[in-house]
Order: sequence, then structure tokens, then C-alpha cells
Amino acid sequence: MRCFSLQATAGWRPGRIVDGRRGHPAESLSKSYLLTERRLSEAAERERSVSSMTARASHDAPHGDPALTAMGMVIGLFYSSIAATPHTEHRPGALHMQTENVTTTSPGQSLAEGAGRLGNAPGAQPLAPSSAYADYKVIRRNGSVVAFEPSKIAIAVTKAFLAVNGGQGAGSARVRELVEQMTQSVVRALVRSRPNGGTFHIEDIQDQVELALMRAGEHNVARAYVLYREKRSQERAHEPDPQPSHGINVVDNGVARPLDMSALKSLIASACENLGEAVKPEPIVAETVKNLYDGVPITQVYDSAILASRTMIEKEPAYSQATARILLHTIRREILGEEVMPAEMSTRYAEYFPQFIKRGIDAELLDEKLAQFDLKRLGAALDANRDLQFGYLGLQTLYDRYFLHHDGVRIELPQAFFMRVSMGLALGEIDREARAIEFYNVLSSFDFMSSTPTLFNSGTRRSQLSSCYLTTIADDLDGIYEGLKENALLSKFAGGLGNDWTRVRALGSHIKGTNGKSQGVVPFLKVVNDTAVAVNQGGKRKGAVCAYLETWHLDIEEFLELRKNTGDDRRRTHDMNTANWIPDLFMKRVHENGEWTLFSPSTCPDLHDKFGAEFEKAYVGYEEKVARGELKLFRKVPAAQLWRKMLGMLFETGHPWITFKDPCNVRSPQQHVGVVHSSNLCTEITLNTSDTEIAVCNLGSVNLVAHLKQEGDALVLDHDKLKKTISVAMRMLDNVIDINYYAVAKARNSNLKHRPVGLGIMGFQDSLHLLRTPYASDSAVEFADLSMEAVCYYAYWASTELAAERGRYSSYRGSLWDRGILPQDTLKLLADERGGYVEVDTSSTMDWDALRSRIAEYGMRNSNCVAIAPTATISNIIGVSACIEPTYQNLYVKSNLSGEFTVVNEYLVRDLKARGLWDEVMVADLKYFDGTLSRIDRIPADLRSIYATAFEVDPKWLVEAASRRQKWIDQAQSLNIYMAGASGKKLDEVYKLAWLRGLKTTYYLRTMAATHVEKSTVAHGALNAVPSGDGGVGGGGLGLGGSSIAAHVGSGVLAGAAPSATAGAAFATAVAKSPAPAAASSAIVLDAGAALSDEEIAGPVCMMRPGDPGFDECEACQ
Repeated sequence: MRCFSLQATAGWRPGRIVDGRRGHPAESLSKSYLLTERRLSEAAERERSVSSMTARASHDAPHGDPALTAMGMVIGLFYSSIAATPHTEHRPGALHMQTENVTTTSPGQSLAEGAGRLGNAPGAQPLAPSSAYADYKVIRRNGSVVAFEPSKIAIAVTKAFLAVNGGQGAGSARVRELVEQMTQSVVRALVRSRPNGGTFHIEDIQDQVELALMRAGEHNVARAYVLYREKRSQERAHEPDPQPSHGINVVDNGVARPLDMSALKSLIASACENLGEAVKPEPIVAETVKNLYDGVPITQVYDSAILASRTMIEKEPAYSQATARILLHTIRREILGEEVMPAEMSTRYAEYFPQFIKRGIDAELLDEKLAQFDLKRLGAALDANRDLQFGYLGLQTLYDRYFLHHDGVRIELPQAFFMRVSMGLALGEIDREARAIEFYNVLSSFDFMSSTPTLFNSGTRRSQLSSCYLTTIADDLDGIYEGLKENALLSKFAGGLGNDWTRVRALGSHIKGTNGKSQGVVPFLKVVNDTAVAVNQGGKRKGAVCAYLETWHLDIEEFLELRKNTGDDRRRTHDMNTANWIPDLFMKRVHENGEWTLFSPSTCPDLHDKFGAEFEKAYVGYEEKVARGELKLFRKVPAAQLWRKMLGMLFETGHPWITFKDPCNVRSPQQHVGVVHSSNLCTEITLNTSDTEIAVCNLGSVNLVAHLKQEGDALVLDHDKLKKTISVAMRMLDNVIDINYYAVAKARNSNLKHRPVGLGIMGFQDSLHLLRTPYASDSAVEFADLSMEAVCYYAYWASTELAAERGRYSSYRGSLWDRGILPQDTLKLLADERGGYVEVDTSSTMDWDALRSRIAEYGMRNSNCVAIAPTATISNIIGVSACIEPTYQNLYVKSNLSGEFTVVNEYLVRDLKARGLWDEVMVADLKYFDGTLSRIDRIPADLRSIYATAFEVDPKWLVEAASRRQKWIDQAQSLNIYMAGASGKKLDEVYKLAWLRGLKTTYYLRTMAATHVEKSTVAHGALNAVPSGDGGVGGGGLGLGGSSIAAHVGSGVLAGAAPSATAGAAFATAVAKSPAPAAASSAIVLDAGAALSDEEIAGPVCMMRPGDPGFDECEACQ
């Protein structure tokens, strides 16, 4: 069942909730109609739903209503036209409406005939021809099976309109367009539910038609249709059930045999074992059988069971595990070639594993070196019980995208998958078997998960295991096209890309070789965009790249507009990400309301390689040259105006992201050997790049949820387990560097020289749920601080252990590590470089002096150790919240390459059950309010605070928590900003706060849609007026609001020197409306756990949502 969020989006795409008349975002929808992808099949729920509609309709549709009479006459057997085998033959000038027994003719244009030819409406996208749906069938109520023909849905929808609107509707272009759009909506929804073919019950199709009518706002037609369906349902209830003439036969490997109902029931009952009393096999069995027909392939029986089980996840999250276990049965059957009971799997795994390795090598999928392992020992180490940990989304994702396949058939079982990855990472170890088992245990127990490229390729013939590549592009054709070639090669083997384009000369710059003028950086970025589209990542996901440009580049204003949907499309890059690489001097000029000068890098090439005070000195020197008339190619703009445009484009297009050059460089342990010119695709990697080095990072993430333990009445961080897990994880990541396949020599040289890795975390929000701590609270900020301190401490400690065993990385001498400067110490360096403008809590709890002593003795194995990547996919595999993200919604549908999955907050359900509040009405309320709790007054205030969703948490809390983490991290973190009611003032405050708090980078800005806002401000049955915020996008609308960032100084807070006079007095003005805390802490004071007020919840279009193209582009990292 799909729960749709009623949110408008910048660009309509199929599957969105839209006004069917024009394809524009729907602004509102009557609460009378609860939108779901399918109605729940239980009769009791249908009766409640229809009774509600009947009560409303009784005022407007008295007995004898002509519309209902026509509906009964014309659509008496509404979907008989779908079930009918022959097509209706049409005569020009007449409309035929055929049922099984009656054919009537209406005057007017043959609208039904036109409805059979889809895709003629303006802007409509034609459906595939009927032959494309050959794998789909329709089960009629009498059990017979007929072909699925979309054109007949169009005919049936047309009849529904004519029954209500009368014959005059036959000539309406509006009706024709509506019919085509709704038919497309129905067919696509049906096909999405069964992407690999299957059967639809007649009721499923009628549910979808009903849904499409309600979406389009055709309430009269929908109402009449709903009432008539209920009338027919009641009539059928009093009719004797037809006795089937024979049982259901299934086809298994071409042989027909009776369906073994006892085996089916046993399978489903086994899947539901030990999942609690709320998970019952009987509803799954009943729904499964309803969708079967005589002669059904045995694989479709299991598919039907999976579909039946997954529809129940929204009511009981544990059904996700039940669904995963049914899927697991089908995977085992496919791979092992026979039905295998769960109790037998431990033995079968041991037998199967050596055969799997041999088969993989013979098929040239696996590295031949894997045969050198003691396969019997490794097979005996596989724990079949760990197969039962998966949720449905996790296992389906593995099956679709990760498990090895040969000739279209999967050959890899889940535990074999984890062991194959572990063997690949242990190839260089002395005791390979012991290390492989050690690696297997942290992966298969979900304590730690390697990044997606490592999971894809470890142990294979071409083991490209690294996630991220960072390059800098030279300012000549050879360098530019060499960079494009490197992009293609790295993307081919599943690498995410970050390109620095600052060195490429600006538009209008002189070209010595031809005595011509340069076209600037934008035309080359268009080629980068198209290269990313053309070369996907290992055939498993689309290529992804992010281009970075420094703020002083003369082409910066055109760069800001690359993602706009208007303007010259030859100068747009719709498929590529962009990011601003902002020096501190620019932020100071914004605060001062000063001027900013744009240059071409061809006239000031050294700015690219300078940062901090040196950059400021050189930049001011070039401005003095301009004043003296020595530089001709430049442009002056008010810094505040350019900042406003940056925020405006970020709001309008989601790009370019805001990242800060100087914190990345001043706090880099490797500043002695180079400059960080950009971050990566997901903004968490900060490594040096040059003409001879492509930076590489190798990622993996610790599951925080698995490292909490009960201590008395409280949950606390399990430091012993965390240290052990991180020690193993760092070893795995270090091994990646030596085993990795490098498509480009410059990447190999860089990776082996510096040996950077990026250990991250996931499950932060789930941990807060377990701790019963709101994200919007001081306690959450404190937990972010303490948990990240522990992760970083143990990661750096593990790197010293590896250095003692294997030696230091080759460029260690002269690094900050070598100088005894740890990441938290660099905050003072940053404050000194900025002349203030840094406000970060510097408290600590662990014995850092012991770590300093150890580093002084043994050095470090890795130049960089920690980076928090998005973990978009691997968190799905494990079944925890992504990285440091807040809860998006408590109930929503997640779309990815594997399909659509209901996601429901199991912690919320647990708490609501404990208070007797989890029922059908609560499910409906969650759907109506898009998974948010603030307007559901049945839910107690404490739960609304704990389970506040991303848009209900003030974004300043996200920044505060990120700031506490950033002080410990030697790289950066992927930090999304969620903002309800984005205005120029709020954007200005949040991003200035991020800079002040010492953050290195930010990632996506996600804002809330107007429709969602309206529904979230419902009070006493009426919609409140929704304020428009502080202006629109562009021009003066996104003003700075006269607000700036506070610099409160106190104990435990690093503030550096006071800002100089040139910094401007405005810098002392507070960002937050709340006063500074009475204590010495500098944290912005917000009401802990409080949801945003109605005045704060206002905003335009949501930029990005789960399932949108680009939402999971961070999968290039994870």
C-alpha cells in the first residue's frame, strides 16, 4: 500500500499527486478521500470508508439521482470491458458501451475510441503498446484469467465520465485529456507494484481507477463510482459463492501440479515466527490465494505472498521481516534449485559455499585467488540465522543490486555475499581465513558496513572498492579533456566524482595560442554533464559528478544558474551537481556589506592554491592592481548581492551547495603537501588534489544502534564493543587501499602515498529514538558530541595500531599528526586565520593525551580517518536511519532502483502500542498528515517531540549537532539542511551559523512544499492562512534581513581573537531569536523538542524527496 505525501514539487513527474487537469501540483485535496495506492482489502475497513462517503453524499445525491442511476446502468459491470476478450468494434459518430450482456449506443463523438489511443493530450506521455504488458494478467471475480489491456481501462474511465456528465461530455477535450492522464496514472501504479509482471485482481484495478478519479478532483464521478461499488459489493455478499469446478494448479518447471496449500501455509507461518502476536500468517495466506489462478507459475505464488505481506507493513512494521523471509525463501529456491526449510540452511550453507566460489571463478566473476582460501572452514563459519535479520527493503536491495548473477540467475546467498566481500578484503592478510571470518562477523552482524563499491566488487576480478574520487582540472585543452576521460573511467567502475574547475579561465579571457577569447568554464561543464549521463557506474547506477567553483571566479554567476530550468539549455547541466567553494574572506565581506571582485584565474592563478590569511593577502593585492588599472578583466559586485543569489539559486534549484574552502584547508592534516581544492560528490571528503594526484577515499560506516547497551535503567554507548568494531573496520578500510583496482594511475599514486580512509556512522536518529531524546534538544547535541568523540578517538587509535604493525603512510612527516596537532586542536588555527569568527564548544571527555603519546611513538597509518558519508543504500540494507539524518517522515513510501517500499517508524509504533494508540485511525491520520505528528492531537506531547520529523526540527539544531561532530572529524560530513518555510532571512541565518560554527561543508537544502504546509496548519477544521515568508527567490526577495551571527564567548567555547574593526559591528548581532544561555555555553537556545510554530511552517516547493531523481545520488558514496 502506498501512502502519498501531498507535496507540490518544482517539476511534475509521473507518480506525483497532481491536479489532473494540467499536471500542475495539487494545492489541496478534500479530506473526504484518503489517498492510498490500494484500499485495504478487509471488508470492515471498506465499510467504514464508504459509510463516511455515503454520509457526505446523502446530502447531495438523493435517491434517484440521475448520475447514480446512469452509473448503475452504464457501469453495472464496469470492468467487464477489461475482462472481455474481443475489442469492442466502434462506428464513427457513436459510442459503444459493452458489458458481457448489454451493448448500448450513445450519440456524440466516439470518445471511448479516442480513449483507447493513449498519449494524445498535450504534454501526455504515451504508454507502452499493449504487447509490452504481455506478462500481466487480470483475475476476474469468477476466477478466470484474461489479458491485461490498458486501452480498456481508458474505455472504462470514459464510461464513468459519461455516466455522470451525460452525452455532452463526449465532445469535451477536457474529458479526453483527463481520461488519458488518469489511465496513465492507473497503469503506471499497477505496473510499479509488479515490475516483473504478474496478475492484478479486478478489485485492485478498480481501486486504482477510484484513486485516479479522486486525485484529479473529479469528486462527483468518484463519489458515484464509490457508492456504486459498495452497492454491488453488498449485492454480491447476498449471492451464493460460486463453487469452483476444480482446485488451483501451479506450473513448476513446465509441469502442472495442484497447489500444495499446506506447504504454502507452512512457509508463511514460518516467516511470521517470533515476530510478535501482531504478525499473523492468515491474512497473508488469504490475500495470496485471492490473487492466484489456475495454471499460475509457482514463482508468481511466492510473488503474490510477498505482495500480500508487504501491504501490511504500514499497520505493523514487523511484517517487513516476514516479507523478507518469504523473499529469502524464493532466493534460496532460485540459487539452490529446490525448496529448503530454514532448519536445514546451516548444513546447506556449508555445502553450497565452496560450490559457489568455484562457480563464480568458472564464470569469470570472482578472483581466482579466492580458491586458495580454506573454503570448508569459511563455509562452516556462515551463520544462517543472520539471514533472518533483514527487513524487506534491505534484502530486496541486496537481491536486485548486489548479489552476483550469471546468465540472469542469482548465484549468491546473503551470508555467502558477506563472506565473499570479506575474503576479497583479506586477500593480503597473513592468516587470511581468520581475518576473513573476523571481517564477516562485523558485516553480517550489521555492526559495520562497507560502502557500496566495496560490496559490489570485493572478491571479483576487477575489485574497484573505493567510493570517491576528487580531481582538479587544468586550464588547457589537454588537461580539460584528460579530466573528462578520467571522469569516464572512474565512473565506469562505480566511483563518485568531485571536480575542481576553478583553474579554467573565465568567459572573455584571452587565449594566447589563437589570439581569441575563451568561452569560459560553462561549455565544458555541459560536456561533463553529458559524460556522467553516458557512462554509468558499473552498469548498476547512473554516473554522478559534482563540479566545484571558487566564489571569486568571473564565471561564478553563470555557474550558479547551471541547474535552472529556464534559459539557454546549451548552458545548463540538469544531470550534474554543483557546489560553491567559498573562501572565508567572502563571508567577511558579506558581513561587512563590502564589495567583492571577480577575477579570471588566467590573470591571478595563485589564488587557487592559497587559503586563509595568505589567500586574503593575495586577493587584496589583486584588488589593488584593479584600482591601479593593471588588470582589465574583472567585475565588482556587492558581496551581499552575490550571497543572496547563491541562496536564491540554492532554494530554487537545490544547487550549488554551500561549502567552505578555508576550514577544509586550515584544519587539514595534510596541508604540508598540498591544497584541498574541492570536496567530493557528497561533500564529506576533503583531500588534496593536484595535476599529479587524484584524491581517493575508501568508505564504510559504523551502525551506532548496534553499539548501545543497557546500563541500569539507561542506554549508553558501549565503548568496548565500539572500539573492537572500529579496530576491525579500520583494518578493512586500510586493506581496500592495497587491493583496490585503479582505473587511473594518478589515483593509485595518491591513494598509496597518503592512504586516506573515511569511517562514518549511521543510525544516529534511531539511537536518539532508543534514548528517547528529541533531535531538537541539548541532549541530542550532547550525544552527537560524545558519540563522535568516541568514534574518532577509536579510529585514530586503530590507525596508530596499524602504523605499529604495517608502518606509517609515506607523507606522514610534516603533517599535523606529526606535529602533535589533533583535529580538535585545529579549531584554534582556524580562529587565528579568520581573526575570530569561530564559535565552537571545545569540551572533551576522553584521554586524548594518551592518544597523542601513541601517535608520537608510532605515527599514523592513514592521513585521514573519519568522514560521515550519506549511507543512503547501506543503511537500507541494515535497516537503520541514514548517517546523521533526522527522520524524514514517520510513514512514507521510499522509491529506489528496487521499487517502492513502505517505511514506517517502528519505534513510534512501539510507543503508540504501549499507550493503546496504534489503530487503523492512527494509520489514516499519519497518511493524511504525511507522517508528521504535530497536528495529531491524540499523540501525547512527549512523543510528538521525540518523533518530530526533519521539517519540524529547527535547522539550527542540525547545525549545532554537526558542529559538535566536526570538531573531532579530520574530514567532513554530509549535512542536509531541512527547512520548513524557507525565506531569505532563515537561509541567511542558517548558512552563516554553519560557517561560524566551523562546519566545512553542507549538502542538500530541502524545503517543504506548500500543500504539506497547508495540511500541517489545519486548526479546528479550517486551514489557517499560510504566510509567504520573507519574499521570493531572486532580486531583493532573499534579503539578508539585517541579521547576522552572534559571537558569544564563554568557557568551553573557542572564539579566537575578537573580530577586527573591519569585520563590521553587525557581526555581533545574534542570529537566533532566543537569547544566549545564562551559562557559559555558546549554543543557540531553542525550545528543546518543540515543534516549529505555525508561523515558521510556511514555504514554497520541496526541492527533493525520497524517490526523486537526485535524492539518492549520494549512493555514489554509500
